[in-house]
Amino acid sequence: MEKEMLDIEIQTATEAPAIFKEAIRPVTLKFEDVVYKIKQNNSTNNEERVILNGVSGLVQPGEILAMLGPSGSGKTTLITALGGRLGGRLSGAITYNKKSFSNAMKRNTGFVTQDDFLYPHLTVTETLFYTALLRLPNTLSKAKKAMQAEAVIIQLELTKCKNSVVGGNCLYFGKVSEVMDYLSGIGYIPLVAMNPADFILDLANGLAPDGSHENKSKVKQSLTLAYKHNRLYNLKAQLQGEQLQETNSSHFQDGSEDKNFAKWPTTWWQQFSVLLRRGLKERRHESFSGSQINQVVAVALLAGLLWWQSNISHLQDRTGLLFFMSEFWGFFPLLQAIFTFPQERKMLEKERSSGTYMLSSYFISRIVADLPMELALPTLFVTITYWMAGLKPTAGHFFHTLLVLLLSVLVAQGMGLALGALIMDQKRAAVLASVLMVSFQLAGGFFVQYVPAFIAWIKYISIINYSYKLLLGSQYNENDTYLCDSGVCLVRDFPSIKHVGLSGQIGAAVALAIMLVGWRLIAYLALMRTGL
Repeated sequence: MEKEMLDIEIQTATEAPAIFKEAIRPVTLKFEDVVYKIKQNNSTNNEERVILNGVSGLVQPGEILAMLGPSGSGKTTLITALGGRLGGRLSGAITYNKKSFSNAMKRNTGFVTQDDFLYPHLTVTETLFYTALLRLPNTLSKAKKAMQAEAVIIQLELTKCKNSVVGGNCLYFGKVSEVMDYLSGIGYIPLVAMNPADFILDLANGLAPDGSHENKSKVKQSLTLAYKHNRLYNLKAQLQGEQLQETNSSHFQDGSEDKNFAKWPTTWWQQFSVLLRRGLKERRHESFSGSQINQVVAVALLAGLLWWQSNISHLQDRTGLLFFMSEFWGFFPLLQAIFTFPQERKMLEKERSSGTYMLSSYFISRIVADLPMELALPTLFVTITYWMAGLKPTAGHFFHTLLVLLLSVLVAQGMGLALGALIMDQKRAAVLASVLMVSFQLAGGFFVQYVPAFIAWIKYISIINYSYKLLLGSQYNENDTYLCDSGVCLVRDFPSIKHVGLSGQIGAAVALAIMLVGWRLIAYLALMRTGL
């Protein structure tokens, strides 16, 4: 994509003014006697507060409308109403080309919120390029869409920072009078008296106050971590305390749509492919990150050493290893996936409110984008642990074990996606997930073999129960034997295997396959329920 954008930039430098010369789809915006009311908090008589009172106006194609007024006068409320994104008691007439706000108009207008949300790990060029691919119509080729994105960069004079990453980290938020005390408290003290603004800018650029050649990234990372640990928690608590209650109802209804506005500017497949590429680029810093790889390798080596070359006579140890594998790869992907939708909710709301893409294309692309990391890490784990632990040394048994574990990982990931989408709160979802997985673990047939009948049903919805059963089947069959106190015994009669059983392997695989689809379906329906 970088080469493609570079080739187009030369052409765009001369063509940019032509792109913005005239509106391709002129729109006349009229609003007349717009009134907006909200219910007063703590009011017993259903009293209402008037935010907008009979506001009227007209905006012709090519005009720029600026709204001026003191704080609390309703500027943001009016803009939100004109953008079709205001719920509550809104009355009056707002029309676009003499028609009410519709889904078609939503897809062909842009709306920037007060606190805009962008993917922090994409560059300026990548952000605009993917937006152009998603929102511009199919009548334009990919090259033309890229040209439009480059034209915006030139028009807004963003050329110098076009390859800069959009996101950043906050170093300080608070009173000006306290900033130097805060920086001194975390170890950054200027050697000589200097303007606080200059000192902060130096730190933001990674320049140590003592003038040493300390790694700039280390200075920035130190400031970021200090802010998160010392001030961010208090700031979030303050913001939550002042958050106003919002209504979810919407005033505007879909009306007749202008034939010039397509229902969707791009096809489902185009949306999916663009979102997939964007997702892979955005999460490249997460995928195969050093910390995750080191974590998995460390656990794999530790497990391999603890179960080093265990033989068939150490059946309790071997079954313990198989249960640990099913347990670890139930928790790990579950807790990773839980944060997916809560973290991306604001960005999803922003793009969906503009009709940028279908929910299904986003959902499928998000699942597919996670597959490389979700499948590679357990493969690495099994490759290390399997041979160190001395499990059956044949390719068939190895790949059987690997496939079972990968299926279990995908099911656990689906469960995490569903819980995150249902609750949309990271902490609450993580707590619920931990409780569920501990329940599944205890009912998995390894720790408790005689489960009371009134609670035995848990094993039928337990991921760990089915994956443990399939892992046992990957190593043993009904006729395998081992040396026991009485001579030679059947593996199937060993206590921790007998209560789970080696039969019913197909049923266990089918159960996991149903969960694989079922949890993702629940996640999708939960996203639909939230209005996304």
